[in-house]
Amino acid sequence: MLALFILAVLLGTATPASAQADTGYTYSYWGDPNPAPAAYEPVRTMYGSDLSLGKLSSPQDLYISKDRKIYLADTGNNRIIVMDDRFKVLRTISEFDRGGKKDQFNGPEGVFAAPNGDIYVADTLNRRVVRLSADGRFLQQIGAPESTLLRQGFQFTPIKLATDKAGQVYVASRGSYEGIMEFDSDGVFTGYIGTNRVRFNPLDLLWKRISTKAQRSQMEQFIPIEFNNLSIEDNGFIYTTTSEENGSQPIKHMNVSGVDILRSKGYFPPKGDIRVSMTGSKPGSSIFVDVTEDEAGMYSALDSKRGRIFTYDKDGNLLYEFGNLGSQAGLFRTPSAIAMLGDQIVVLDKDYSRLTLFRPTKYGSAIREAVRNLDAGKVEESTAAWEQVLKLNSNYEVAYIGIGKSLLKQGDNKEAMAYFKLGNNREYYSQAFKRYRQDAVYDNFGYIVLGIGLIIAAAYTAMKLAKRRTAGRHFVEVGVLKNPFYTMIHPYKGFWEMKFEKVGRVKLAVLIVVLLALFTILKRQFSGFVVNYNNLAELNSINELKFVLLPFVLWCLANWSLTTLMDGEGKFKEILTATGYALMPLVVISLPQTLYSNLITVDESAFYYLLDSAAYLWSFWLLFVGTMTVHQYTPLKTVSTMALTLVVIGIILFLGLLFFSMMQQVINFVMSFYRELALRW
Repeated sequence: MLALFILAVLLGTATPASAQADTGYTYSYWGDPNPAPAAYEPVRTMYGSDLSLGKLSSPQDLYISKDRKIYLADTGNNRIIVMDDRFKVLRTISEFDRGGKKDQFNGPEGVFAAPNGDIYVADTLNRRVVRLSADGRFLQQIGAPESTLLRQGFQFTPIKLATDKAGQVYVASRGSYEGIMEFDSDGVFTGYIGTNRVRFNPLDLLWKRISTKAQRSQMEQFIPIEFNNLSIEDNGFIYTTTSEENGSQPIKHMNVSGVDILRSKGYFPPKGDIRVSMTGSKPGSSIFVDVTEDEAGMYSALDSKRGRIFTYDKDGNLLYEFGNLGSQAGLFRTPSAIAMLGDQIVVLDKDYSRLTLFRPTKYGSAIREAVRNLDAGKVEESTAAWEQVLKLNSNYEVAYIGIGKSLLKQGDNKEAMAYFKLGNNREYYSQAFKRYRQDAVYDNFGYIVLGIGLIIAAAYTAMKLAKRRTAGRHFVEVGVLKNPFYTMIHPYKGFWEMKFEKVGRVKLAVLIVVLLALFTILKRQFSGFVVNYNNLAELNSINELKFVLLPFVLWCLANWSLTTLMDGEGKFKEILTATGYALMPLVVISLPQTLYSNLITVDESAFYYLLDSAAYLWSFWLLFVGTMTVHQYTPLKTVSTMALTLVVIGIILFLGLLFFSMMQQVINFVMSFYRELALRW
């Protein structure tokens, strides 16, 4: 036993520190973080001494070219390092010959390699862009541009850059909040592309409008947040990152005109962590400092605040997350750059001055294979890969969407609907349902026409029989049971008869409220998937009653207590009856609306919401007429009374919360006093 104990201790101390990086998470449709297996694992950590380079000093940028050469901006040592895909150093460039004189870099923060091998360096502290040949010969310099497009006092401070196939150079300059700077192949500044939106407080805007010029000059300016990095694709489209959200996406995918075309069809926009704390050591949203893409349309963004890598597909679905802050292998302190080396990921940490190589795990490889095969149209291979993912993580909702897409391409619409529903994707569910509905109509067209004909014939026959039975008889238009329906169509006459002819019944009003509560529960539970955004797993039918019963009771109490002070003629019984009758449109429309919602797609949901709006407006109109008739108010006084009723409801709720809070404190005091006495005795 002693020998086994010593062996366990030795194995524990010999276990690599990367063993902690065994889990990650994704976000569910409801915003809850779901634990997930690690998609990537660290396999190698490299310092400058491991690469025979001496100590690295605050390295800022990393780029891996198509021919798998690795370019590193060793900022503190004022040099550019070129390595092969095995991290063997091919060349270090710290100086170059320029017109017969030696020239050096000064704090280079960005590096990029063109397809022909030319090296572009953002020589930050020298305020220039330097272009070198593959062997380190000087070719071109882009200095501070001169243009009327530049604001007064602007200083050219390039930090990151990239070039397209035409030789145009795109530069992210520190302090350039106007957008990405664009230069032609000759180094001439041609303008800006892309600008982040400004987010500001409307109250601050109001103060700016009413302040004097001198006061406005002392206030904080409303300016966009600058770009901090960019990455260019083969087609010339540019990924950019921004240090803060500030009203715009932290990741953008811009076309050649600077228009953001980033697809955001996932549960949440691609912005890293969704649920974040506003307190603690790392409050607020993720801060992306770099983004890299691969051949399957996936892209990975590096969050420097919490040391995490978030990978998305081209639709904006979060595929996986890994990484964290720490000193162990696979963790970071201040990650500054990320790049893809095939399926592997290389992350640069400027404070630790080290490179970390990650490789995909079985789980990560399955996800990548599924996305890649689906993008290539290999639906069977993609489905098999997604099924493998679900075996490793049954809570992975994106896998259900992926299988649904594969089934949709195969024409299995009904099965695709089931998977899209599991993945909470209403857009693709609508596509599958539309095709399924179309096939069902074609297959059963004769039965459908026959059914409609029988319904019309039955309705016509029923009307004829009703006319024969009532022929020659005295017809009572307004009866006890018919009164709510009559009042719904003829509110003025209906509420008048309810008050002065005593036609209304409190029991009917209560029945209407009970039916509304029941239909509301049915609506929340059984509405069609495309319009039902309720979490059915957490839906509590008893708890849902408060959304109907509580507002009804509060309105009646508040209106009665207020109108007794405002010369209202309505009794509490009449207020309760009128309010209940006013809810009749919601009861009548609810069930047909629920049935209709199960027959529509997302594109056809406008009529569903139109029914909702019509029912609420109709009920509000009935409530207005009923309040005016019951209390014998003028229209203007009715409007003011209804508004004040809402204020009284707020006061009642405040007093109720205050009462329960005080009662809770009293109960806690009594319990504490009792425990104290029990301990002393």
